[in-house]
Amino acid sequence: MKGIVFREFIDMVESTFGDEMIDTILSSCDLESGGAYSAVGTYDHTELVQMVVALSGQTGIEVPALVEAFGTYLFGRFLELFPVFFEHETSFEFLNSIHDVVHVEVLKLYPDAGLPSFESQISEDKRTLHFEYHSSRHFADLAVGLMKGAFAHWGEDVHIDIEDRTTGEKQVVMFTCTRND
Repeated sequence: MKGIVFREFIDMVESTFGDEMIDTILSSCDLESGGAYSAVGTYDHTELVQMVVALSGQTGIEVPALVEAFGTYLFGRFLELFPVFFEHETSFEFLNSIHDVVHVEVLKLYPDAGLPSFESQISEDKRTLHFEYHSSRHFADLAVGLMKGAFAHWGEDVHIDIEDRTTGEKQVVMFTCTRND
């Protein structure tokens, strides 16, 4: 996983819970990196999992809720850092472009990035997006947060139905997103 994700997680924890909290969770984890992350470096995703679990232990907030909140935060940061990817009319258009446009560009910059894959389709009436997530890292909650960040950015009221289709080691989740307008 790219270091930018780790840096952004640490920034979110510091801004939400304070500098002492990040020190507490970093010192409680057995991190191969020692908790020092370069934005362009590549690190084992299990380090992020350790930090989220430690944060959950300190705050009493469930891990899935923390990961989703981080996804929403991360959307805002990506919007700020990479605005060219967000020049769409709707969130569905943006989400539909992730696999074939956004991830292609990310891989040009970071060929070693281990990205999840997505299959998506917008219904003919443009009210429903079927968005299937595939990843060996099991961060579907992060994808939910990113989607919610997108819906908020475009000012859209969208309901997400989640169907876990995981059968092996790779997590597969179908998100059916329906506009409520």
